[in-house]
Amino acid sequence: MAAVSGLVRRPLREVSGLLKRRFHWTAPAALQVTVRDAINQGMDEELERDEKVFLLGEEVAQYDGAYKVSRGLWKKYGDKRIIDTPISEMGFAGIAVGAAMAGLRPICEFMTFNFSMQAIDQVINSAAKTYYMSGGLQPVPIVFRGPNGASAGVAAQHSQCFAAWYGHCPGLKVVSPWNSEDAKGLIKSAIRDNNPVVVLENELMYGVPFEFPPEAQSKDFLIPIGKKTKIYRQLPHSSAHWNEVELKTMNEQEPQLAAQWCSIFSFNLISDL
Repeated sequence: MAAVSGLVRRPLREVSGLLKRRFHWTAPAALQVTVRDAINQGMDEELERDEKVFLLGEEVAQYDGAYKVSRGLWKKYGDKRIIDTPISEMGFAGIAVGAAMAGLRPICEFMTFNFSMQAIDQVINSAAKTYYMSGGLQPVPIVFRGPNGASAGVAAQHSQCFAAWYGHCPGLKVVSPWNSEDAKGLIKSAIRDNNPVVVLENELMYGVPFEFPPEAQSKDFLIPIGKKTKIYRQLPHSSAHWNEVELKTMNEQEPQLAAQWCSIFSFNLISDL
């Protein structure tokens, strides 16, 4: 109270100068967005932009997706564009491939990519090879997406990584986003691509927040598939190539490695053609 009364008794000019010395503005905190929300935002923007885009898969509609990646989309776009399917990967993947051949742009979600083995004929023999076998006359603009690779406590049938497998299949483009910026830019590019694109996400990364730069917040933000590699760390002696969880782990371990005079090049390869 004494300090306040002292300020009141001072001339206004002195009080104003005192406040200027004691108070200052700090820069606003950078926007943080999780990988899950970045994918959701990317799909939402493309659903809004192009009425030919639709999402189908197990529990993607009323339940908002097994991992809540499609949260809110069913309420916004309805049953015709956000479609719950039976537990039959062979069936709904085939429907999605046929829809792509008919001119639509489906997003086919696998609850885990381990279950995509049930639909491997549709993914490889129908989606991946048709554009080539038709001499470029029949595009198949489809996105196969869902969680891939190791997670926590989900056993063997939910934990295999299919990056190398799909990466060696001609006709498929394969992307594997690490942070939120990559996730949004790549899912939007995948949906707009006239080729089948496999988007390999990781369950452990869904809830991880990353800084979301202003350019990534634009509805026009895209990351070109196959044309961009990011170098996150650069030190002179040795190199390591990682992605998704592995890239996160490497970045966390860098201080300890640097203390032992181990140096790292940390690459995010992002996509494979």
